[in-house]
Amino acid sequence: MIPLKISKDEVNELAIGAFAGEIILIDDKAGLDELVEGVYGQSIIGFDTETRPAFRKGVSYEVALLQLATREKAFLVRLNKVGFPRVVRQILENPHILKVGAAVRDDLKGLRKLDASFNPDAFFDLNEELKNVGFLNVGVRNLSAMVLGIRISKSEQVSNWEADELTDKQLLYAATDAWACLEIFFRLRDQGYLDPLFAK
Repeated sequence: MIPLKISKDEVNELAIGAFAGEIILIDDKAGLDELVEGVYGQSIIGFDTETRPAFRKGVSYEVALLQLATREKAFLVRLNKVGFPRVVRQILENPHILKVGAAVRDDLKGLRKLDASFNPDAFFDLNEELKNVGFLNVGVRNLSAMVLGIRISKSEQVSNWEADELTDKQLLYAATDAWACLEIFFRLRDQGYLDPLFAK
C-alpha cells in the first residue's frame, strides 16, 4: 500500500534517489532533432521547467530550462539559449503525448510568456489530480518518497539556471524531477490508484 501522507522526518530518513538514464543537454538547434526522435513514439513523458530564481522584489526571469523525460532518457532544453522552437511547442501541444508534471500550471504560465500563441495540450498535473484520489501530501519530493520510496535532493532548486555552463549536479537535479513525475505516474497507474481519474 502506498501511503497518502508523509512527514518531513519520514522523507529525510529515505535514501537519495536520482535518474540513472542518459541525460541529453540541448543548447543549440542541432540538438532538437535528437529530442524529436526521442520523444515521438512515446505516449507518456515526464515534464518540468526551471527558472532562474529572483531574490529581489519586482525582478523576474523567463523559463530557462525545459525537461522532458522518458524512462531511459532525459532531454534538457536550454530555452534561454535556443528560444522556444516550433518543434518543442509541437511536442507540448500534441494531444497524443501525455505530459506528466507537478504544479504544471505555473510551468505553462512561464512558457506562455515566451510565446503568447502557445497552446498546451494533454498535461497531467500530479499535484492537482492526486488530491482528487485522496493524497494529502503532493509535490515531487513528497510523492517520490511515498510512491517510489526515494528522497530527491532539492539542493539545486534555487541555483542559476541561466549560467553559461550548467553543473553536473544541476543536470541531474533537472533530469530527476521530470523522470520522477513519470515514474510516479506509472507506479500509481499500474497499482490502480489513477483508475477513478481515467474512468470519467
